[in-house]
Amino acid sequence: MDSRFTGVIPIDKPPGVTSRQVVDAVARALGTRSVGHAGTLDPLAAGVVVVCVGPATKLVDFIHQLPKRYEAVFLLGRSSPSDDLETPLEVERDPRRPTHEEILAALPAFRGEIMQRPCDYSAVHVDGKRAYALARKGREVEIPAKLIRINSIEIAAYDWPRLSLDVECSTGTFIRAIGRDLAETLGTRAVMETLIRTSVGPFERGGCLSLADVRPDTVAASLLPALAAVRHLPLVTLADTELDLATRGGLITTIVWHGHETTPPEHIAAVDDASELVGILKRHVSGAYRLRPNFRGKG
Repeated sequence: MDSRFTGVIPIDKPPGVTSRQVVDAVARALGTRSVGHAGTLDPLAAGVVVVCVGPATKLVDFIHQLPKRYEAVFLLGRSSPSDDLETPLEVERDPRRPTHEEILAALPAFRGEIMQRPCDYSAVHVDGKRAYALARKGREVEIPAKLIRINSIEIAAYDWPRLSLDVECSTGTFIRAIGRDLAETLGTRAVMETLIRTSVGPFERGGCLSLADVRPDTVAASLLPALAAVRHLPLVTLADTELDLATRGGLITTIVWHGHETTPPEHIAAVDDASELVGILKRHVSGAYRLRPNFRGKG
C-alpha cells in the first residue's frame, strides 16, 4: 500500500452523522477499504473521530488507551429511556433545583475510578443482543456496572435547567450516564441535550479535518503518521539486524526503550532509523519482545 495512505486522521464529525459514515467518506476519498475508527461517537454527538488507515487500523486498541474529553449539556428535571433526546421526554412536575454549590459538592464522587452502569440504550451486548435493540422492544435490560475512570469533571456553566460539564475520562465511559447519576444524587433527573468530543489524547477538535472538507486532496494532506497514535507508549528504534529479526516474527531479547517506565513495559512502539512506525513490540512470557502488530510482516 502507498505509504501516503497509512496513518491516522482526526475528523470533526457533525451531529446527525454516524461514525461509520465518517469512515466511509475517508475510504471513498482515498480509494481504499482498509479504514476504521478508534471509538464510536453517537449520531447525536459531534466532535473528534480518529480514523485509522492501512496498517494503522491495527492500532485501535492502543488509541483506546488515550483519555477522551467532552463538553456535555444536560437538561435537569427531565428523564427519558435513552438518557438523551433520542426517546420521549418525561418532565418532572415539581423538580428539585440544585444550587451551583450543591453540584460542586457532588462532583468529587464522580472523579477517579468509579463503577458505572451503562445506559439501557447503548451498544453493550446483553445475552448476545445489543442493549438498545432490547430496550426498543420494551424488554427490561439489566446491564452490570463496569469500572471506568474520570480524570476530571468540572462545571462549565449552569443556568437551570441547563448544566454544562467538561469531562475527561477513559474509553468506555457513558457521558449520558454521568448526567443521569449526578442528577440522581442531587434529587432530580437529567437528559443529555448535546455532546461534543473535544479531544482524544493529543487529537484536538481544532486540529481536525471537517467532514464537509473530506476530499482526496485534503485527506491525503491531513493524514498523520501512524506513530502519532502511539506517542503515549515507550519508544525504541530498532537497528537493522533487530528490524530484520522482528519483522520476520523473531523474539528480541535486548531492548532499550525511551520512556518513564522503570520496569519492562507490556508494549513498546518500534520505529526504524527513519522514525517510521514498524509495529508494536509486545512482551513475551519469556521476557523478550515480539512485533505484534507487525506492519511489515505477519501478525
